[in-house]
Amino acid sequence: MMRFITLSILTVFLSLPAQAHELHSTGGFISGFNHPVLGFDHMLAMVCVGILSTKLGGRAIWTVPAVFVLFMLFGGIVGLLALPIPFVEFGIAASVLLLGLALAIDRKLPQWLVMAFIATFAIFHGHAHGVEMPQLAEPALYVLGFICGTSAIHIVGVILGIAMQDKDPRNRLVRSSGGVIALVGGYLLLSV
Repeated sequence: MMRFITLSILTVFLSLPAQAHELHSTGGFISGFNHPVLGFDHMLAMVCVGILSTKLGGRAIWTVPAVFVLFMLFGGIVGLLALPIPFVEFGIAASVLLLGLALAIDRKLPQWLVMAFIATFAIFHGHAHGVEMPQLAEPALYVLGFICGTSAIHIVGVILGIAMQDKDPRNRLVRSSGGVIALVGGYLLLSV
């Protein structure tokens, strides 16, 4: 399992040089990839999704991040089409806060509830990615980029979640990490 995860991460990051010509463009794969990776609020939420999926365990390790990516794609398309969604920045900040709290509490949440929240949060994140696409970007490459960037961060979150649970079966590290992320989310929410 760990070999598969490591290989997946390496594949994503080693494939980036093949897109090197886009580094100087006004948009495309690299721009799309960088948006979730370099956006602090997006990155925190995506890492939380990966870690939260490991708390649920079983198939949720892959289905929770997959639901996020699917609904993020939907939100991204809505954003690319310039269709408004109210309170996007508020929704993104709230996702960081609530996902952090989901990690901080020491209870196994029902999977349906986690999936519902993940899907809702993903639409906000996707919409922000779509709306912020550079005017001259290649839309398909940009979308592929933010999907790959998000997936890479989810994989990192899954690896962190598995590693933290292996090192600390009482989940103190996961809970305290979630608490810190929730505090950051609270600050982001107050800043909106």
